[in-house]
Amino acid sequence: MKRVLLSLSIFFISQIAFSQEEKVVEKSEIPAPKSYEQSHTGTFGGVKLSYKSVVGETHLKNSKGEVIGSLWSTSYLRDGMDETNRPVLFIFNGGPGSASVWLHMGFFGPKVVKTGDDPGIDDGAAPYRFVDNPQALLDITDLVFIDPIGTGFSKAIGVGENKDFWGLNEDAESISQFIRIWVTKHGRWQAPKFIAGESFGTTRAAKIAEVLEGGGQTMALNGIVLISQALDYAGSSSWPDNLTSFFTYLPSMAVTAQYHGKAGLDKSLKEFVQEAREFAYGEYLEALFLGEKQTIAQKEAIAEKLAYFTGLDRNYILQSNNQILMHRFKKELLRDQGKAIGTLDGRYFATETDKSAEGPVLGDASSFMTDAAYTAVFQNYLRKDLKVELDEPYFGSAEGMGGSWNWKPVPDGAYWEPSYVSTARSLSEAMHRNTAMKVMVANGYYDLITPFFDSEFTFARHDFPQDRIAMKYYEAGHMMYNRQGDFDALSNDIRDFISNLIK
Repeated sequence: MKRVLLSLSIFFISQIAFSQEEKVVEKSEIPAPKSYEQSHTGTFGGVKLSYKSVVGETHLKNSKGEVIGSLWSTSYLRDGMDETNRPVLFIFNGGPGSASVWLHMGFFGPKVVKTGDDPGIDDGAAPYRFVDNPQALLDITDLVFIDPIGTGFSKAIGVGENKDFWGLNEDAESISQFIRIWVTKHGRWQAPKFIAGESFGTTRAAKIAEVLEGGGQTMALNGIVLISQALDYAGSSSWPDNLTSFFTYLPSMAVTAQYHGKAGLDKSLKEFVQEAREFAYGEYLEALFLGEKQTIAQKEAIAEKLAYFTGLDRNYILQSNNQILMHRFKKELLRDQGKAIGTLDGRYFATETDKSAEGPVLGDASSFMTDAAYTAVFQNYLRKDLKVELDEPYFGSAEGMGGSWNWKPVPDGAYWEPSYVSTARSLSEAMHRNTAMKVMVANGYYDLITPFFDSEFTFARHDFPQDRIAMKYYEAGHMMYNRQGDFDALSNDIRDFISNLIK
């Protein structure tokens, strides 16, 4: 009996060892990084030039030198340039969990999708407009679009797992590693380097600026473009009891109400914005912090002012205790018309199926009215123009990332109490260490997820060097480039920003 048990033990141990060995062999046999390169010509910034596109895979490694991730990027490189001093702009979107398709296809790419200027019209079904982008920056800088792990074709491989990348610190470390690898491969250590991020991509950009200044390979950035900034989430999280958010969202509610003909009809946009700013910083801020120490008369006076700015019913505002949550505002503003407005862009609206619900039931009108165009155009462009031949899907949004994301700003095991995410101090300190770096902040007036007033409030604090911050405003929302007039204005602003830093 003992011999039988011993034999069985040896058998199972050998099987386990064989399985482990098989697993190791499998993970060690990682194919060389793939790359797809094509030649193109185009006219950008009035300059006719030839360039190449490189859709390529980069292997990321851990501290032991083991491959843990396959990160994909799309680079556009102007031909005939001295790489040593050729500027480069690294670009990513946000989420977390979004690929770079939005900034790629919507604004920075050599070709872009056009969804139309009318926010009341859906993008419909294919075919969609896809046009050359003469305002792309290829005449002055190379462009590198980054898809973080879990998005696009990028994924954990080898001994890597999603948890190695899906977190505030982990994400910044992985993107910083990629940037260093790319810069080294292309000989750009002496070249001007820039980053452009949108939404959570701005949260990421601030953290990356900090990470790049350490790690034994110090890299200083020349400039950062923040599109719809989200550095301090207290000002962009419309939740009960978050007094900061009631303050920061108020001016965005006011201009959105004005856009829909519910308020400020006798004022210009800028006049109404300034009036809302002054009320928010003055009477409203005081009322929020006084809370129940206010008299009934004081509360009613504030409700009257809020009704004036937001276009909502005074009694509804009083029932909300003078604190209007954004999801309620999006439903309430056009409730009399049976419509709800968008989140990314409050100009958009859609007819609701449940007209009595507390908030929008269809989702974000400004998102579902444009998403299909971006997705279809990029999938076609990737394979037809860039000649990518991969038998796997390109994910514009990561599957399952949201609930698995580690927001902790401290290493595992370190003490931390939950708080609003903020990388504002990281960027401020990076700017104090790198006194040449400048930041441009692009704000959409009708952005109802990262409000422009929060941007002003954020950069007024955290000891930011005010003379190196350029605040810009556009008459659209989160993706202000969806409106042609703002596409043009944003293009000019970013071109000027970068050009002035590479002279």
